[in-house]
Amino acid sequence: MHVRDLTQFLAELSENNNRAWFVMNKPRYDILRVEFLELVTGLIADISKFDSAVAACNPKKALFRINRDMRFSHDKSPYKTTFSAAITASGLKKPSQGGGPAYYFHIDANATLLVAGGEYMPPSDRLRAIRQHVIADATGFGKLLKNKKLNQAFGGLQEEGKLTRPPKGFEPDAPHIEYLKLKSFMVWKETSLKKKIPADLGKELVAGFKDAYPLVRWLRQAK
Repeated sequence: MHVRDLTQFLAELSENNNRAWFVMNKPRYDILRVEFLELVTGLIADISKFDSAVAACNPKKALFRINRDMRFSHDKSPYKTTFSAAITASGLKKPSQGGGPAYYFHIDANATLLVAGGEYMPPSDRLRAIRQHVIADATGFGKLLKNKKLNQAFGGLQEEGKLTRPPKGFEPDAPHIEYLKLKSFMVWKETSLKKKIPADLGKELVAGFKDAYPLVRWLRQAK
């Protein structure tokens, strides 16, 4: 994957986010898209070595479209300024589709690489199932929170959108109450690619996903 070419393309797209510019630069996009698909195909094969559940994930379906859904957005920019993918056991990448825990990454116009694992803003029924699993498996969840590699790599679960009060139906003295307030059960880390690009981006991504695997595995047990 020619990462420098990708970040340059995305930076230019962010400054020229219109159909005319995109059509003129479509050949560049097509080449980068093929390279990105090859990267994701290799990632699925490598992740399957420690998480066989994702072996059947279709790499083409793991990729997110670059076109934005503008129907309910005030921002009418037609294109996303990221290349992104979500690798799941179900093959579904969106939480609203019931995709379940994912290995996710993207590269954006600022040359930032984001590597993540878990479930981001799952729908209400799924979120409730995860919260109930926290209570039912309080000991297992406690061990997960202390996982050394997970914490060293990501620094713990993200708290974006965390509630200030216990969610409806859960008591204030419930086990791990502060984590029951989370709306996402996900870890992520960001790395700038401006000065240094990993010699082997695929290897770097797989290492991060392997560190996130304990969370992904635990989330799959939530029914």
